[in-house]
Amino acid sequence: MFAAHRTLLILALAVLLIAHPAHGMESLRGIIESARNLLPVSQTSPAPTSPDSPAQPPASTPTPQPPAPKAYVPSAKAQPPVVRVNVASQASSFTQPWRKNNRSLRQGLGVVLMDGRILVTAELVANHTYIELEKPDTALKSPAKVEAVDYDANLALLAAPAAEFLQSIPGARLDESAAVGDHVEVMQLEPNGRPVITPATITTIEVGPYPVDENAFLVFKLSLPLQSRENSFTVPAFKDGRLVGLVMRYQPMTQTADVVPAPVIEHFLQAVDHPPYTGFSRAGLTFADTRDPQLRRYAKLPDGKGGAYVTKVLPGSPADGAGIKVGDVLLSVDGLAIDQDGNYEDERFGKISLAHYISTVLQSGQKIPIGIWRDGAEITLEGTVAPRDRSKMVSQPYIFDREPDYIVAGGIVFSELSRQFLREWGSNWSEEAPLNLVYLDRYQSEAPEGRQRIVFISDVLSGPDSIGYDRLHFEVVDEVNGKKIGSLKDLADALDHPSDSFHRIKLAEDPGSVVLDVEGSKAEEARIMSDYAVPSPRRLDSQN
Repeated sequence: MFAAHRTLLILALAVLLIAHPAHGMESLRGIIESARNLLPVSQTSPAPTSPDSPAQPPASTPTPQPPAPKAYVPSAKAQPPVVRVNVASQASSFTQPWRKNNRSLRQGLGVVLMDGRILVTAELVANHTYIELEKPDTALKSPAKVEAVDYDANLALLAAPAAEFLQSIPGARLDESAAVGDHVEVMQLEPNGRPVITPATITTIEVGPYPVDENAFLVFKLSLPLQSRENSFTVPAFKDGRLVGLVMRYQPMTQTADVVPAPVIEHFLQAVDHPPYTGFSRAGLTFADTRDPQLRRYAKLPDGKGGAYVTKVLPGSPADGAGIKVGDVLLSVDGLAIDQDGNYEDERFGKISLAHYISTVLQSGQKIPIGIWRDGAEITLEGTVAPRDRSKMVSQPYIFDREPDYIVAGGIVFSELSRQFLREWGSNWSEEAPLNLVYLDRYQSEAPEGRQRIVFISDVLSGPDSIGYDRLHFEVVDEVNGKKIGSLKDLADALDHPSDSFHRIKLAEDPGSVVLDVEGSKAEEARIMSDYAVPSPRRLDSQN
């Protein structure tokens, strides 16, 4: 065996010397080293070392990494790049925040990415108590954990399972070419694991609403006759084997589906891979078109000039930081012209809303020039795009994966206003929920400066101290014991430090005030906890 390798070395030297005759003997060492590389590693001799050279530590053996899935290539016999995702979930009640709603089971399809992680919608895993992956062909199961979730963009990423679980399952790449008029395939599974393909057509690409209200991102709209099947809570759409997006809504009456498209998914994955995750950026403003001739004259905007009229700027937002004001006209962003409808010319999608460029094309922290028309002249400002700071929002747009906070005192239940509370009235909550709270949620940007949260009376539990207070439902609390209330933590501090033997609660509207006996309220706690199955008179988990 050794002789054979020696012969190979000699032949290799001869070849190299013939190929490089000009090298001469001065390059012989380099040629020998090159020839040595042609031998099996186990047969090469170690490099000579000087007796004075320090000892070299042994080379560390790299930790073997699980093999990445092969790319999905569609064919009649190809295994689809999906797994079943079974999710047990249990949401909290926001009208009785100490209570849990009934358990539920959601089933969807997760898309296996090229690195083995699983992509699903955030709706699928919201308020989960357990997540399980299931192979379509063998029903092999594996527990799963959420690696990242963005409820604004309706996307979640599950950590890659063990390598043996993903054996034979290919990975999906993201599509980069889908356009209006293209034909795509929406994938579902039969109970036996066989893929069911429904042809669909992309009819519209626009910026539209996502499940969490007031969030607008790029949406692909599909036309297709989609049947209801098991595991259909989340289903993917493919074009030529590449992932076009995840279906997040389907309207059977119109046979149309809304899809979270690949550009939004790509932004999400890039942000996840560069922690800490910051999400999608916002400008922090609203605008109107400038088609109205009278508005154009009012803004001193010359004929033929585009631009969108700024109608609102959120305090503390990137737009506010850049110096944009109500009444300005946005002419350009990052060198891209803005037309009279607030659209720009996207390289791939053509005319589309500026919101897509801010939220999805740009990355958080980028500085951009902003062209503004103000007082009859064009000026240039500089802004830095960033996600909205939720800690400064008066009413939280959603509360998932944790229980809501509350305080019970004298039979009165106090909560903080959130969109999640208003959703307890169903899909028509904006008309059926308490109007004073709907107004405060809708127009929270107009709240007085420094306002933190809105604390209100969410329920009244009958008892000696609460008789006659039933009409106080949904009243907003301004002060307690002389202390201004901006959160439940403020309320807890005020209740813990009464000025005398009574709690004085000042409300924003009639009847104006409520008085509770301090000792009587404490004495009522045990009865309330027993009669109403309240585990504790307070929960302030998010206040820490």
